[in-house]
Amino acid sequence: MRLLVVEDHPTLRRTLGEGLREERYAVDTAASGGEATHLLNGTAYDCVVLDVMLPGRSGFEVLADMRRQGNRSPVLCLTAKETLEDRVRGLDLGADDYLVKPFEWDELLARVRALLRRSHGLSDSTIRVADLEIDTRAKTARRAGNAIDLTAREYALLEYLATRAGQVVSRSEIWEHLYDMNDESTSNVVDVYIGYLRGKVDRPYAVKLIHTRRGLGYVLSGDSPAGEDAT
Repeated sequence: MRLLVVEDHPTLRRTLGEGLREERYAVDTAASGGEATHLLNGTAYDCVVLDVMLPGRSGFEVLADMRRQGNRSPVLCLTAKETLEDRVRGLDLGADDYLVKPFEWDELLARVRALLRRSHGLSDSTIRVADLEIDTRAKTARRAGNAIDLTAREYALLEYLATRAGQVVSRSEIWEHLYDMNDESTSNVVDVYIGYLRGKVDRPYAVKLIHTRRGLGYVLSGDSPAGEDAT
């Protein structure tokens, strides 16, 4: 999943970015409302962590502009003010959740996970596709009860395919959601990692879950989609 962190305090911005990357998210960061709006206009983020008090354009202005343009990415607002007025204003503008500074790291992670689940219509932290189980909290995967040893990038790809289970996901969509703007990889690397995943998720089992749709992309499904490319 690709996140945008908008925070003007350099130390906190760096800490949030590094911490979220350690949790296997792709993360872009912005130091001002203007920079955030520029990034939001060009990238579809899975979640936005948005400080309210920003230089120039405030977080409230960034949020209002997002919703006015039809951007429905979930937004977790951060504020140093524990006032009802601020919380009400943010929620009325379209914020999905609120967190008051200083906050506990585990709580921020839990709130981000909850927003991501909600945006993909998931009811809990475990995603199930046939006999494949993905624990989005522990960042682990099992198939038929057997643990699958995945690298951080392999896990991120599998989790994204699972959140879109049954849907065709294009290479460009996968690349956009798994790689931040500092990553020099190209969309061609997606095919490489699909191959790695197939070796770990599918090869040991008779029923294949990762399917190719020629010219379109990939589908994670317990059923073989019509039009599947056997290669």
